[in-house]
Amino acid sequence: MSAKSRLWLPSIADVVFICVLLITLFKGGNELLGDADTGYHIRTGEYILNHHTVPTHDIFSFITPPLPWFAHEWLSEVIMAWVHQLGGLTAIVIFFSLLIALCYALLFKFVESLPSNLLFGLLIVALALTSSWLHWLARPHIFSLVLTVLWYRILDEYQNTGRNRLLLLPALMLLWVNLHGGFFLGLLLLGIYLGGNVLSSLFATGQDADQAKRKLHKLAIFALACIAVSLINPRGYEVLLYPFEIASNKFVTANVVEYFSPNFHDPLPYKYLLLVAIGILVVSRSVGAIEWMLLLLLTYMSLYSVRFIPLFAIIVTPILARGGQAIIDRLSDRLRKFFATRDENLRENNGVAAGYVWPIVTIVVVFALAAGGKIHYGFDPAIKPVAAVEFLKKEPIGGKVFNDDEFGDYLIYAAWSQYKVFFDGRSDMYGEFWGEQYTAVTRLKPNWEEVTEKNNFSWIFFGAKTPLSLLLLEKKSWRLIYADKVANIFVKDIPENRALIAKYPNVRPVADAN
Repeated sequence: MSAKSRLWLPSIADVVFICVLLITLFKGGNELLGDADTGYHIRTGEYILNHHTVPTHDIFSFITPPLPWFAHEWLSEVIMAWVHQLGGLTAIVIFFSLLIALCYALLFKFVESLPSNLLFGLLIVALALTSSWLHWLARPHIFSLVLTVLWYRILDEYQNTGRNRLLLLPALMLLWVNLHGGFFLGLLLLGIYLGGNVLSSLFATGQDADQAKRKLHKLAIFALACIAVSLINPRGYEVLLYPFEIASNKFVTANVVEYFSPNFHDPLPYKYLLLVAIGILVVSRSVGAIEWMLLLLLTYMSLYSVRFIPLFAIIVTPILARGGQAIIDRLSDRLRKFFATRDENLRENNGVAAGYVWPIVTIVVVFALAAGGKIHYGFDPAIKPVAAVEFLKKEPIGGKVFNDDEFGDYLIYAAWSQYKVFFDGRSDMYGEFWGEQYTAVTRLKPNWEEVTEKNNFSWIFFGAKTPLSLLLLEKKSWRLIYADKVANIFVKDIPENRALIAKYPNVRPVADAN
């Protein structure tokens, strides 16, 4: 094939982008909306746009006085509100699918720039993205994935090739600190590169020590600049404390599933990536101090919480690509030549491919399909209380509700401000005090009825077939007025609810309808 004909071939990065985008949209589109937190992020962004201020106290719960709450992801939420105004949840899914595809295309471009075998690097990127799938959701943390790749590449190139694009870091930090709390990882990475150069300046000799001191000096200047820039946010210096507040919030770490450690009995691609990493590191013996610090930090984070697995996958990918090349370099001449020839051919074909043409074409097609109504996304009514909330909008219920936290997220999206919730996905805001009251009822602890009385709940909005719903069916003081396969709505048998009870006297759980 001539060079001219190859100009119309997509590059490998293009293929990564297109494959991830199409798979995310057409196989996992609704999975991006698997967490209804997306809903309160959109409504928060709308509130900021409408009031031109970032809320400092809770606006979604009826708890009084309003709990202190700062929307530290305010810029992400504003962007989500804008996107939602353009095309609803379909536009949200497309937008986040584009971000995810961009992230892993950039990660491959990073690997492509390394002195490593391109095919092996592509396989590692593929394992990294499949490992990360479990936390692909239409939420602000996706911005952190993209920014981590950019940030990491700038630091890695400066450290290993001398290419200096450090001036971009403060600009990225200004965005990152207002987009998502993952900005703290950027500061940690800077700290690791500083630490690695401190070690080299102390223990290396000659030119290596002098070079490490020069890098240390420049990195220190930009680290200080990034810390200073991170203060440019509506919360000021307090935003630097947020990661520590989350880590010390016992309710969040003990009850929120995405903060749990990975379950290795599950079919997680992450465990295979971890095994590959251990094998390559043992065999290659080519990892420096900075890489070891990166690996130790991100491995600990990923073992501590599944939400950090995508970050681990990003950080480990270039390290494994280099390690794979170190192993190839120690093979026999024949095998080394075999891999070198394949890599050279792959890079030659990739070098003359048409950059960005095919991703642009794909994006245009996706937008055209969306505009024509051929693709549509929304919260899945089979697992979210879509029908129940439509009932609530048509049949208003007064008083205070006790609700499932996911139902609270969806209620905020679909019916705020007609309704306010007791609890939702902002577990860090509610903290231990309100979190314990929530779990007392959901887990039917001995004091659960006392909690409902103390908080004066007049109706309960909870999952069908849950222990709480089954128990309430036996309670004469609670009456079922709505039921479907997802949700039940109970009202307390009090004068304020008698009209509703009379209007829906014979509602039965859907499972028992036949």
